[in-house]
Formats: sequence, C-alpha cells, structure tokens
Amino acid sequence: MSGHTETIERLMAELGRLPGIGARTAERLAFHLLKASDAEAFALADAIRDVKTRIHPCQTCFNLTEGRECDICSDPRRDRSVICVVEQPKDLLALEATGSYRGLYHVLMGRIAPLDNVDAEDLTLDALEARVRAGGVAEVILATNPTVTGDATSLHVQSMLAPYPVKCTRLARGLPAGGQIEYANTSILTDAINERREIT
Repeated sequence: MSGHTETIERLMAELGRLPGIGARTAERLAFHLLKASDAEAFALADAIRDVKTRIHPCQTCFNLTEGRECDICSDPRRDRSVICVVEQPKDLLALEATGSYRGLYHVLMGRIAPLDNVDAEDLTLDALEARVRAGGVAEVILATNPTVTGDATSLHVQSMLAPYPVKCTRLARGLPAGGQIEYANTSILTDAINERREIT
C-alpha cells in the first residue's frame, strides 16, 4: 500500500511512462503538480493536448510542423537540388543548428531494424523515392546514425536510389561509430556535413 489516492497513483503511473522518469521522480512531479496553481497545471495539460492535436508530419519531408509544409520546405532560399536523409526530426534539428547546410531534408521516421520489427516499408522511403523520381535532385546525403542499423538503412537507401541519376553521399566519420546525431556537438556535425563523401 502506497497510501496515495487512486487519482494520484494514476498520475504517477502516467508520468512514470515518460523516458527517464522513475517511480520517485514521478512521485515528485505529481506532488509538484498538486502544489502548482490551477493556471500552471492546466497550462501544462493544454500544451500536451496541443502538441498531440496540432503537430503532424510535413507533407513533403516528414519534419514536424503545424502547417502543410515545414518552414524548411517552404523556404524558397533553400537549395532544392540536395536532400539530407535523417532518421528522426531531432536529427534534423541537430544538423540545422550547425548553420552549415542549406538544402532540404527527408525524415525517415526511424531506421531499418528487423530485431525491433521495423522494416523498410515502415519508413518514409516511398516518399523519398518519389521526390528523387520527380527530378531536380542532384545529391542525396545519407545522414543516418553511424550505428549498425543506421548503416544498414543507408545501404538500403543507396540501393533504392541506384537507378536514378543522383549522387549519394554519406556524412564524414567525424561522427563516432555507435553514436547518435542528436548528441553530437555543433563542430563535429559541421565537419561531418562539409567532409561528406560519395558512396561507391
């Protein structure tokens, strides 16, 4: 018996589902929300509801947006002849933070990982192929994470795009093997973009 009411237990259970939140932290957060003003607590609830109802994938690149297209795809100043392929929106944000890349993106929404029951059909690969098939794309930068599954995904994309007259490049290995793009610092990502090489 914890001594908490059923409502508090339910809140703690839901908070405990969040990544990195254990039972003790969930309890502290629950009691923080109980002590907070109604305005503060309901502002948090409204923000959670809004992010679930208003945010959706960009119709072109699958970045997160509130409109039909994200700000990057709708920016006429971006170089539309280059598409940088990333696994997740947070990888896109990390690369954008470098300020070194001015092309477009394509977010796969994952990576091929058979052990996790994620196959090529579960990713946005068909949409990527359609963008390349439509023409105007000279280079596709494969910026998947330097992991076993990231490399396998990169090879799959390269094979898929082989019939098209497009150059496939990979980020330079300034990124450590087994690392994650979202955790790399800006200088490492800048070097990785600038030193990318063609895949042979």
